[in-house]
Amino acid sequence: MTDAATHDLIPETALIWAREGRGAALATVVETWGSAPRQPGSQLAISGRGEIMGSVSGGCVEGAVVTEALEALGDGVPRLLTFGVSDETAFSVGLACGGTIKVLVEPVAPWLPLLEQLVAARAARAAVGYVVDLANWSRALVALGTDPAVDAVLRSDKAAVDAGRFIAPHNPPLRMIVVGAVHIAQPLVAMARLAGYDLDDWPDEALARLAPDSRTAIITLTHDPKLDDPAIRFALRSGCFYLGCLGSKKTHAARVARLLAAGFSESEIARIHAPVGLAIGAKTPAEIAVSILAQVTAALRGA
Repeated sequence: MTDAATHDLIPETALIWAREGRGAALATVVETWGSAPRQPGSQLAISGRGEIMGSVSGGCVEGAVVTEALEALGDGVPRLLTFGVSDETAFSVGLACGGTIKVLVEPVAPWLPLLEQLVAARAARAAVGYVVDLANWSRALVALGTDPAVDAVLRSDKAAVDAGRFIAPHNPPLRMIVVGAVHIAQPLVAMARLAGYDLDDWPDEALARLAPDSRTAIITLTHDPKLDDPAIRFALRSGCFYLGCLGSKKTHAARVARLLAAGFSESEIARIHAPVGLAIGAKTPAEIAVSILAQVTAALRGA
């Protein structure tokens, strides 16, 4: 299985295998150079039976990593491996060119309690950094706001090596809350799922229960004040990283007037992306959905 949702459950899969007595190891991309096929933080889970889930190279070095992982399960010792993926090898598995990757292979048993804590934090939507000292193999989970290097990795959503420590980000899954089951919603929901978002399609009164956070995008699509305005008012004072609202410039001007009258400041209202989506000349529902998801991505990545 190679879908985004499956790859996001790799620590959970390793924990299940370990608890079932199969044995488990985690292989994680630590650093890359050149055109490596998978970015730092990408993971592969390996059971003692040779079962695998995930990927560290798109197929280039998985066989060698599995072999090393099975040996690590036997001796309990982590490994830090370096692979040079040649252009020829890369091409043979459907990649344009090669590169170099460094992969950390860790048998799970020595740090099973910490893996259990990590899985629990992920289930609770808590952002944490998994930190490994590459000199002595000590490990820790570090919460957001307690270590500047970990905070930087969590913000970038990309693993990194800092001062001899490998730091892997474990952020909550991205969520998109869509208000309005209109024609644009159907392609938008499908595209957002492919981009790795958990989807909630609920009326605006459910926003308090959904508790939008810094990993949440909110999009209103009805341009009906009775439906959109309550959701917008809640969203403006939530921690969501993106708020986009469908409607013409005239519709948005009326919306701004209503929000000002309701006591919202101009700086708060400026958080709204309206008319929603990047200006790419979109006409069809699918094209508008593309423009919306592109704008959400730009907001998420700081582009």
